[in-house]
This record gives sequence, structure tokens and C-alpha cells, in this order.
Amino acid sequence: MRKAMKIFSLILILICCNSGIVNAEEYKLSMLPRYFPEKLTAMITPLAAYLSLETGNIIKPVLTDNFTNYQADLQQGKIRIGYENPLVYVNVSDTHEVLATAVKGKGGDKFWGIIITRPDSGITQIADLKGKKIMIVSKASAGGFMSQKLTLKQNGLDVDRDCLLSEAAENRQENVIISVSIGDVDAGFIRESALHKADEFIMPGSIKTIAETAWLPNWAFSVDRYMAQEHKEAILAALLKLSSDGRVLQAMGLTGFKAATDSDYDVMRRLIE
Repeated sequence: MRKAMKIFSLILILICCNSGIVNAEEYKLSMLPRYFPEKLTAMITPLAAYLSLETGNIIKPVLTDNFTNYQADLQQGKIRIGYENPLVYVNVSDTHEVLATAVKGKGGDKFWGIIITRPDSGITQIADLKGKKIMIVSKASAGGFMSQKLTLKQNGLDVDRDCLLSEAAENRQENVIISVSIGDVDAGFIRESALHKADEFIMPGSIKTIAETAWLPNWAFSVDRYMAQEHKEAILAALLKLSSDGRVLQAMGLTGFKAATDSDYDVMRRLIE
């Protein structure tokens, strides 16, 4: 993390020393905090440095403590460039507009959640979740709640009424996995790609997946609606030319970005309604 911040600081110095961009705008960039701070920093610092060089503006990576603070900071204009799940994007879309959708793995520009439990829990199918203690990432989590909520609804269960829900400490996917593995809860909801994020903290074989759940539009890269249009265009152009085998996308665990519009996320609005 220290090495990444030193590299970023050097890039800022180079930007500010370039006579053509002395009056560069400064924007804060952040990511919905679904991982621990060290991982989040490693994920977004290369991106901030890259966007700074490509756009001629100063893009500073910052972190927030939890989902609630992240969303509030976007709505209040404290963070003008964000990277968030589709549910949070819809919640902040009055002040932020999506420029691009993340692309990753077999799902491409979509992703899904999973339901995990212990092998000895007796839970083998969705119907078995009725009356059980379930840990979710957050009610603002798409892959760690909304995806599963939709699938349970399709199977005749109202997750808020029929299950005993608790939210993970600091809204971390890892904390859901750990709580399931040690038996604190009967089952957990996480994003599919987070399945192995806590392998170093749990006993091998202490969790299993019982279901994959509904697919949703992938994460949104958004900017403040009042940002200068030329700056929006410069950021989008920079995102779209990123190489899938380059350091920036590898740090984020992505294969690319795809240009997006607000209507691409209407499926989340319908789900909320």
C-alpha cells in the first residue's frame, strides 16, 4: 500500500509540474468499501494515477468507512468520481451519472450472488432458509443481498419476513464468510466473485455454496452530474482504452469497462419498487 501511494504522489508531482496543466481540477475518487482498506487502496490507487495522467486532472483516491458513508459522500459532492454496485448507483443517480459498466469474467457486464452455508448445516436448498439466521453484506449490497432477495422471492420466500437477517461488520464480504464458517449464522449472502476472499481466515471445507442467485447489471463507474462535460468525456475515453492485461484493470480484478447509460440500471429500480 505504501509503494502504491508513493507512486501516486510522484505522478501528482509530474502532473503539477507540467506547464500545460498547472490549473488542473482536483477530483476525489472512491470505491464502495466491500473489502478491507488495504485491498481497496491497492485496487483504486493505480486507477487514480492512470486517470490523472490521461485526463490532466488530479484524481485522488480516498476511502470511506462503510456503505452508508460512501453513499452520503457521493450525494453531498464530497466524492465526485465513484465506483459502486448497481443498487448504490441507483440510490445516488440524482447526483451521479454512470459513464461505464465494469466487465469481468464469464458474466461480462453482469454479475450475481451466491448463498453459502456450512456443510453440516442441513441446508441444501433455498426452501430450507425459512426461519434461518442469515448474514448479509448490507441491505445496500447488490451481490450480497439484492440478488439473493430476488431469487428467494421467485421461490416463494420473503427474505425480510421469513428469515432472521443480520448485516456483516463493516459491510465486508469476508466477515459474512467467516461468520458462516464458524457457525455464528446458518447461511450467508455474498457476491459470487468474493467466495474465496476469506480462505486464509477459515478452515478448508467449512463452507459450501447451495445456490447461485439472480444476475444483475455490473458495477457502475459514475461521476458527479455537474462535472464539466469535457472532463467526463476524457475520463470515459481513458476507461475504454484500458488494456485487459494492464496493471490498472488487474488491480481492480476486471477485464475492462463498457460505456453505459442510466437506463441500463432500470432493472435495479424495478427490483427496489
